[in-house]
Amino acid sequence: MIRLIIADDHTLVRKGLKQLILESPDISVVDEAKDGREVIKKLETSQYDMVLMDISLPGRSGLDVLKQIKEFKPDLPVLMLSMHPEEQYAVRSIRAGASGYLTKESAPAELLSAIHKVAAGGKYITSTLAEKLAVEIERKTDAVLHETLSDREYQILCMMASGKTVKEVAEILSLSVKTISTHRAHILQKMGMKNNAQLTHYAIKHGLVD
Repeated sequence: MIRLIIADDHTLVRKGLKQLILESPDISVVDEAKDGREVIKKLETSQYDMVLMDISLPGRSGLDVLKQIKEFKPDLPVLMLSMHPEEQYAVRSIRAGASGYLTKESAPAELLSAIHKVAAGGKYITSTLAEKLAVEIERKTDAVLHETLSDREYQILCMMASGKTVKEVAEILSLSVKTISTHRAHILQKMGMKNNAQLTHYAIKHGLVD
């Protein structure tokens, strides 16, 4: 039996995932977490076979939580689930130690297949993502500008480029407006840009926004 913990801040999403997973008799959702702090706390006190985690958790991002999990439980498989297309976060997730990346648009059968493969110690990577990883390897000495950003800065870049204001980003991430403004300033500095319009143009050109 695969003992699974689901980390997602939306109760309805967690319930929906549990309902889908019930279709497989050898997978059991034994726990849930609504944010990064809760999933870390539960991993410190309980044993699971794998983690199914949303990349867009409130507060600390799923990528930050993933890195922390890998620090103290390096062998625990983590399958990242996201509303964002592969172009935005898949490569970063795999680099950070994820065993796979699925969008929430994926078919239920694909989710179950991914859980089985990841829990067995394998990697679940779509053919599209495999191509992107190959390109990343070939391009490793020729990093594009957004690769210089931290995971949090990258997340904020994508949100601002999709049209969200600093205040809206702050509310979504449960951070202060001042913190988001500081991150924005760092993003502009690192990328050598002056305003949101330039960031948006760059993000569209590189396929970072939906």
